[in-house]
Amino acid sequence: MEDENGGGSSSNLDTGKADRSVWLMKCPLLVAKSWQSHPPSDPLPLAKVILSLDPLQSDESSSLQFKMEMAGTETGNVPKSFSLNMFKDFVPMCVFSEASQGKMSMEGKVEHKFDMKPHSENLEMYGKLCRERTNKSMVKNRQIQVIDNDRGVHMRPMPGMVGLISSTSKDKRKVAPVKQPEVKRTRRDRGELEDIMFKLFERQPNWALKQLVQETDQPAQFLKEILNELCVYNKRGTNQGTYELKPEYKKSVEDTGGE
Repeated sequence: MEDENGGGSSSNLDTGKADRSVWLMKCPLLVAKSWQSHPPSDPLPLAKVILSLDPLQSDESSSLQFKMEMAGTETGNVPKSFSLNMFKDFVPMCVFSEASQGKMSMEGKVEHKFDMKPHSENLEMYGKLCRERTNKSMVKNRQIQVIDNDRGVHMRPMPGMVGLISSTSKDKRKVAPVKQPEVKRTRRDRGELEDIMFKLFERQPNWALKQLVQETDQPAQFLKEILNELCVYNKRGTNQGTYELKPEYKKSVEDTGGE
C-alpha cells in the first residue's frame, strides 16, 4: 500500500502482522455475550480447543476433529462443550482492528473458518436453555390504556384522507385505490428469533417461508438467513416448498419436547 507521497507503506495501517494465520469462528450468541462480559484484566483463558486426530482416516480433513471446552466460569445453562466444524473452501479474508486513536492494524489472514455448535453431549442442556429463552421472549410487556371521555377524537379521519368524498357530491368519478405501503418489519435479536423458530418447529415439522413470515413478523430476507443455518429446504416430494429442521437440531427439539 502506498501513501500519497509515494512511500512504501501507509502511516495509517500497521501491516506487521499481515502474514499471521488466524481462525474465523461463528459462535452462538450466548457464547459471544459470555466472552464479552469477561473482565479484560482477568488472565484466565476463556476456553481451550482440543484437536483429535484419527490415524486410520486417509482424508486429512475428515480425520481432524475440533472441540472447544469453555473455561467453566459461565453461569446458567451455558453448554460447556462445543463442536467446531471446519471449512477451508471460503473467500480469502483478512482481519483488521482499529485502536481508540484511529490507528488501523492488519491482524492476519484467515486460514480456517469454523462453525461452533453445541456438542452432542450438551444437546439436552442447550435444549433447556433454548426453551427458557423462548418462554422469556413470549412474555408480552405491552399494556392497554383506556382513554376516558375521548368522544372518538383520535378515531376521526384527518383532512385530505382518501375516502372523504360525500355521497351527495356531484362528482361521481371513482377514486383510484391507494396502494398500501409495504409493511416494514423490525428485526428481532438473532438468538431470540432462533428460539422462536425452534418453538414453531415443535408445533409442526414443516413450514413454508410465507407462513413463517406471518408467524414471526420478521423480514423475509432475514428469516431466510436463519432458515439456511437451521433448516433444509424441500425441493421435491410431499413437503415440496417447505423448510424442516436439520437432523442435529431435530434431535434437540425432540428431546426438548419430550421433557
